[in-house]
Amino acid sequence: MQVLVTGGAGYIGSHAVKVLLSKGYEVIVVDNLATGHVEAVDDRAKLYIGDISDEVFMDKVFKENDIKGVIHFAAFSLVGESMTNPYKYYENNVSKTNKLLKSMVEHNVLNLVFSSTAATYGEPEKTPIYESDAQVPTNVYGQTKLAMEHMIKWYGSAHGLNNVALRYFNVAGALEDGSIGEAHNPETHLIPIILQVANNKRAKISIFGDDYPTKDKTCIRDYIHVLDLCEAHVLALEYLFNGNPSDNFNLGSGEGFSVLEMIEAARKVTGHPIPAEVAPRRAGDPAVLIANSDKARKVLGWVPTRENIEIMIRDAWCWEQNKRY
Repeated sequence: MQVLVTGGAGYIGSHAVKVLLSKGYEVIVVDNLATGHVEAVDDRAKLYIGDISDEVFMDKVFKENDIKGVIHFAAFSLVGESMTNPYKYYENNVSKTNKLLKSMVEHNVLNLVFSSTAATYGEPEKTPIYESDAQVPTNVYGQTKLAMEHMIKWYGSAHGLNNVALRYFNVAGALEDGSIGEAHNPETHLIPIILQVANNKRAKISIFGDDYPTKDKTCIRDYIHVLDLCEAHVLALEYLFNGNPSDNFNLGSGEGFSVLEMIEAARKVTGHPIPAEVAPRRAGDPAVLIANSDKARKVLGWVPTRENIEIMIRDAWCWEQNKRY
């Protein structure tokens, strides 16, 4: 069975391709390489380099393959950048997704798993966060993802597009052999930045704010291994293939770690001192984001096996020391 992965040359998308292939799916990748890397795409996948908003290009992709479902990762995802350049995020994330959905409907491809985010919840009133909790984003990135969720649901109502939105929390780790991993430019995610310090590529790690209402005054996040995350995407796709109704699910460990705790864990894994200093808060950063993912575990049968934070850091450290792109 053929599955299309948009953004399949990116960090999460390239790992999803590996997981899909391991389960016997034929994988079609579409990526414009704005942030992705050709080297990250498994040779067994069929790669099309182009943009999901190019209707002629997407018509070719759908006509040349017998695609039964789509996992949609293609999006910009930098919170800070979204706050300074909202046009870029609405244009890329919302407008281009609209074009993708149009192409899917035209070709009668009506199963979609969408990469959403915990950023749609904004500053939660309580933790852990449930799928039914209010979605009030505090940054443009989260707002565009919420707009995409709404748009997909309306396509479902109008055209029978079966869909699952997966709202995930902080993604970490890499393939165990270090062959693919997180490679953003610029890098803004905590764990790879910490590890760049350990690898002598940065002088220090900046802690953005030490005045949050948390146990050690730094932000708290829920971390999930990228491979566990990708397993959930495949389960969600199979959930749709089996005729189940559209739904949304949180993906997280249910446990929160502060920035200071993450730095200390990385010091333990790497054996490096990892200097740190406090910097001003970043706009749009909630104090605490922790998931309740019971629904995904119960309904999808999702069983994450790499929830130990040191395993995530260990795999990311292996990638950091052996980067190939």
